[in-house]
Amino acid sequence: MTTEVRQLLPEQWDTMFDRLERAFGGPADSPEDRAQWRRVTEYERTLTVWDGADMIGTAGAFSFRMTVPGGALLAVPGVTMVSVQPTHRRRGVLTALMRTQLDDFRERGEAVAVLTASEPAIYGRFGYGVATKQLHGTIDTTRVSFAVPAGAERVRFRLLAAHEGRAACEEVYARLVAGRPGMLARQPGWETRPTLDPPSGRDGAGPLHCLLAEVDGEVRGYARYAVTGEWSLAGADETVRLRDVEALDPVVYAALWDFLAAIDLTSKIAFHNRPADDPVQHLVSDVRRCGLGYRDGLHLRLVDVGAALAARAYSAPVDVVLAVEDAFCPWNSGNWRLTADAKGASCERTGDRAELALPVRELGAAYLGGFGLSPMAGAGLVRELRPGALAEASTAFRTDPEPWLPHGF
Repeated sequence: MTTEVRQLLPEQWDTMFDRLERAFGGPADSPEDRAQWRRVTEYERTLTVWDGADMIGTAGAFSFRMTVPGGALLAVPGVTMVSVQPTHRRRGVLTALMRTQLDDFRERGEAVAVLTASEPAIYGRFGYGVATKQLHGTIDTTRVSFAVPAGAERVRFRLLAAHEGRAACEEVYARLVAGRPGMLARQPGWETRPTLDPPSGRDGAGPLHCLLAEVDGEVRGYARYAVTGEWSLAGADETVRLRDVEALDPVVYAALWDFLAAIDLTSKIAFHNRPADDPVQHLVSDVRRCGLGYRDGLHLRLVDVGAALAARAYSAPVDVVLAVEDAFCPWNSGNWRLTADAKGASCERTGDRAELALPVRELGAAYLGGFGLSPMAGAGLVRELRPGALAEASTAFRTDPEPWLPHGF
């Protein structure tokens, strides 16, 4: 098979998206969703693979800015729209796409790449490690109450259509981005994504609502949710499907959850993507009746080990030589001396003896601070070569709060 990787042309967008939908299966995206993806497509960063006149592979990237530990915003490509047609699986098409992308990221000077995976097992062989978790759950609000701190009586609520509250929600979101690693600063065109609400995608729920929480006339938090229409012979048994909930302080955050739990005719709050350390776990009266669980969130790859490790801050002083193994991007392989603390870091190549050895995938998993190096060592994925180096590095890499990706791409 002779294939060619090419940059997507604007007139090829519909073909590209049709091929993407065919590869993923299931129903087609709504016209509203399709239009949104077209608006944010970066053609110069979108690749197609051709077998003759047939487009048989796709992969794109979005130009994001992501918070890293210490609060800095790092330019990162968000890998997206990756597909291979069923007729061309296991022929090296995906490998060719990953090779072309990573070489391009390196040429652009982008030290870190990120993605969300349809199947977590796919991207590890290209050096991507799972760097954040998503907390999901279904809270039985007939049995669970919420602790509401003093001051909640000052919170006033306004209920709007989702698009009507967009500007106020974006202001709150923007103020939160720097406080948690993994969050993405909203790029132009992405502000409409959280409020998309095509009727074909509601799956039995009503329209998306925007709940604004105000204190002394200032919007301090918001929630976006829809309510299902479930009834039984016993009466209403509806679910609040929570899409987003954010606040600038703990009082408003607790008040929002308390409001959601008291919506008439509902008996549950279902949510699918909250931070692993979300405070809601400490607000509920009975955590067993919340159906909590985790799944992988952001997958992260170090494109330039030295630049990436120097771009973040660390929770404790560390001076360690890392032996990095990276077969797919061999320019990263070798020994790197990381010297860092809470104020900043340097990471340079060194001929000094290695003190900690690990694959680039595990280094990517630890990069945002949500996964410790010590548990990875317990799994045999990280090797300590100097006594004490593991504990020193593991402590330095961890962050508080935990990293979180608020939305997919």
